Amino acid sequence: MATRLTGTVALVTGASSGIGAATARRLAEHGASVALVARREDRLDDLAAEIGKAGGTALAVAADITDRDRAEAAVRGTVEHFGRLDILVNNAGLMLLGPVVGADAEDWERMLAVNVRGLLHTTHAALPHLLAAAEEGPRRVADIVNISSIAGRVAWNGYGVYNLTKFGVNGFTESLRQEVTRRHVRVGVLEPGGVDTELGSHNKPGIQDAMITPFYESTEVLSPEDIADGVAYMVTRPRHASVGELWIMPTDQV
Repeated sequence: MATRLTGTVALVTGASSGIGAATARRLAEHGASVALVARREDRLDDLAAEIGKAGGTALAVAADITDRDRAEAAVRGTVEHFGRLDILVNNAGLMLLGPVVGADAEDWERMLAVNVRGLLHTTHAALPHLLAAAEEGPRRVADIVNISSIAGRVAWNGYGVYNLTKFGVNGFTESLRQEVTRRHVRVGVLEPGGVDTELGSHNKPGIQDAMITPFYESTEVLSPEDIADGVAYMVTRPRHASVGELWIMPTDQV
């Protein structure tokens, strides 16, 4: 595979499984050094070793990005270790479905913390380094890719607060894109449909049975590698080309 990201550094949140782990592997294959950020340190260590064995370079950074200080420390530690930051992939996410009436408000707080505040913390901390990379880096361009969802495009009954977080991610992404694009920091959103990950597994059994299991039993869903390919496509475009939105769906999902 062409090493179009040689000399660059990427930070991927939610890198301990699913889309985040697949994205880290793919960016490393393209030549980037990758900081793996998530809470499950053992999984990060295993993934870092796997990437290293395949000839890549990875750093495991155990951090809960819902804590602003720890998110900032993760970015700072990445830059101290590798000397720069060129790509940020905000992938960490949580999907807790169910009706608004009678909902557990703590579930809402958890989703807001991961899907919104965590993304804001890492983005805020990373932006000065990305702006510097766009001015001085080997590609003279830097990238932020925010992993959203089809739920950031379409609202459904039972998805209310998850929809809220993902519609918010989409709006924030486009606003930031307009703010920094002329400084050659490209900001884009990737919106997957159904993907074979742990995302739905955090729901209560009743929600699993009613809303999640039937969908996965009736749909040939995407793999995490499908989304990783989309991220790699976005960040390997020529400097003059910016992908602001990429929507990837299973062929048989309507």
